Amino acid sequence: MNKRSFKLAGIALVAASLAFTGCGARTEATTGASGAAKVAKIGVIAPLSGDLSALGLGIRNSVDLAIRQANEANTIPGWKLELAAEDDEAKPDTGKNAATKLSSDDAVVGVVGTLNSSVAQSVIPVLDAAKIVQVSPANTNPALTKGADYLTAPARPNANYFRTCTTDAVQGPFAAQYLLEAGVKKVATIHDKKSYGQGLVTEFTKAFTAGGGEVVAAETINPDDKNFSAVISKVQGAAPEAIYYGGEYPQAGPLSKQVKAAGLKVPVMGGDGIFSGEFIKLGGTDGDLATSVGAPVESLDSAKPFLDGYKAAGFAEGYEAYGAYSYDAANAIIQALKTSLASATDAKSAREATIKAMASVSFDGATGKVGFDEFGDSVSRVLTVYEVTGGAWAAKKTGELK
Repeated sequence: MNKRSFKLAGIALVAASLAFTGCGARTEATTGASGAAKVAKIGVIAPLSGDLSALGLGIRNSVDLAIRQANEANTIPGWKLELAAEDDEAKPDTGKNAATKLSSDDAVVGVVGTLNSSVAQSVIPVLDAAKIVQVSPANTNPALTKGADYLTAPARPNANYFRTCTTDAVQGPFAAQYLLEAGVKKVATIHDKKSYGQGLVTEFTKAFTAGGGEVVAAETINPDDKNFSAVISKVQGAAPEAIYYGGEYPQAGPLSKQVKAAGLKVPVMGGDGIFSGEFIKLGGTDGDLATSVGAPVESLDSAKPFLDGYKAAGFAEGYEAYGAYSYDAANAIIQALKTSLASATDAKSAREATIKAMASVSFDGATGKVGFDEFGDSVSRVLTVYEVTGGAWAAKKTGELK
């Protein structure tokens, strides 16, 4: 997450065929008898600048790696894949503009993104109208795939949208179970009013109270707040044993710091949006907790090609929390393109066929089994709880929601 430097000592570099000279390098695809290879582009929409750029750059680089490897292996004969990355600044309107720009490029046939669920709400309809498949490595709001009434009448809003990560409907309850099993019975909740944070707290609250816990305070902040004294004062009076926060690390880190400074010595716990070294740099302390999608990639044999390739590529930024999921998202699109581009005369004509092909994609990826259910959600429901220990995140529990 924060340009986190993962120690990969002892992991051999990939074969020379995957050794890249720099982040901007591109590997040419094998050309056919007619001459130059045809071009198909995979877009990325993510925050490449601003407070969440550490996560966005990890997404972009991981997609870039998947594209390079596919070109090197000539995965789609006669076609060269290219990266088309756009900065959404973690803002819905900017994301919509990015989607519009990519849609107008006839060579764009798929998009990896977005990071933020709130941005996805603006991006998905634009790409859907253009028949461009979208695969998110990070959106966790359940409504994106199952509609606003996902609890009572789930219905898929957009056939073009898929994701490789699990959702808040799993992540929130997983966190609730962890705290309850740890003996925590009283929790205060705080969220930033955005789609991701609010949805996460909603799912956590339902599971925590159903399991016998009590939410002793339910508060909100604004996404750009920096001083949390007022909300901390309200929470402190309720005497919680932990604080569950729905939001991202730019606010969560300072919130944790100010909570402890106020004398409230309880852990702050959040979702994958705070699982970043940046959270710790900004004020997160030992004992704070986060859930994140999947198992720690450093522990997975399936992730070695990704880890080795990322190191060999020499990217300036770390792959962060969503790197491996972005790599798998890009490779899911590439798998679909093997079918849709096989007889296509140009990339644009293959857009709709790529969406149809995505529904049948199934392979063993860096994060494990990659595939999608009838709603476009990942078939994997694995999550990990991490705790800040000695000034760094350490995995505490990996499993599936019971």
